[in-house]
Amino acid sequence: MQFHHVSVLPHEVQESIQPRPGGVYLDGTVGGGGHALALLRAAQPGGRLIGIDADPAALAAAGERLAAAQLPETSYTLRHGRFAEMAAIAHGAGVDHVDGILLDLGVSSHQIDTAERGFAFSNDGPLDMRLDPTRGPTAADLVNSLDEVALADIIFRYGEERGSRRIARLIVERRKQSPLTRTAELAALVARAIGRGGRDRIHPATRTFQALRIAVNGELEQLEAALPQAVDLLRGGGRLAVISFHSLEDRIVKLFFRSESGYGGSANERTPRLRIVTKKPIEAGEDELAANPRSRSAKLRVAEKITEALGS
Repeated sequence: MQFHHVSVLPHEVQESIQPRPGGVYLDGTVGGGGHALALLRAAQPGGRLIGIDADPAALAAAGERLAAAQLPETSYTLRHGRFAEMAAIAHGAGVDHVDGILLDLGVSSHQIDTAERGFAFSNDGPLDMRLDPTRGPTAADLVNSLDEVALADIIFRYGEERGSRRIARLIVERRKQSPLTRTAELAALVARAIGRGGRDRIHPATRTFQALRIAVNGELEQLEAALPQAVDLLRGGGRLAVISFHSLEDRIVKLFFRSESGYGGSANERTPRLRIVTKKPIEAGEDELAANPRSRSAKLRVAEKITEALGS
């Protein structure tokens, strides 16, 4: 299946990072290469890009896209890995500092629409949900091995699902018969546990699937580990742009930016390292929403490394 993904907030990302000729940029979630290609083009002549992705399929698609653009092969470096490993990856590529960093935290359209990846319940597939299919436990491993309390905690904490206890109880009862292995059967089980009514327009399994995906991939822990590295990597005046797709991610980014900018006083009395560029997150406009409905939950926050900060 050909990799397909529409980059969200493309113009806003370019305006926020402000790529310039000769600059060095890092895309920690390179996906299909849409944002990366735009950044790299704007950085020519002489610019360079480091692209990282946990998904080998995404990395291959990005490589094809950049190669097709006939940019110098020496102008970009693509690496398989997690964005929480960005410092080691950048240093391994001979780069100590960069002029801009992008983290697009969303799951790609390709990942959602490929049933075999197990991210969605709209197309039945194996209960996988790994962004990196080469390592780590699957969603099936979690739902079939964790006890009821641990399952309920994951579903409530990462999915903000009020029916988490009922869902976990039913999962544990159901798996006594046979392991849960398919997305459709888990979705049906969740719907049975909490019903299909209520004011929400979303499918009743949406929050549970989000919670399991976050847990499987350690997404919040990855983000918390990556943000300090990003600030360290940035040159003075360089910008960090983060696109989040749910409140848990956005809250982490918001609080980190505030802490590093000295908002409300610095608890650790360090010199502020960031200046917040976006007082409120940037969201998709009407035209983009009409063309790409999946952009509706995207929120872009941007901060700039203060030139006088240590390590600039």
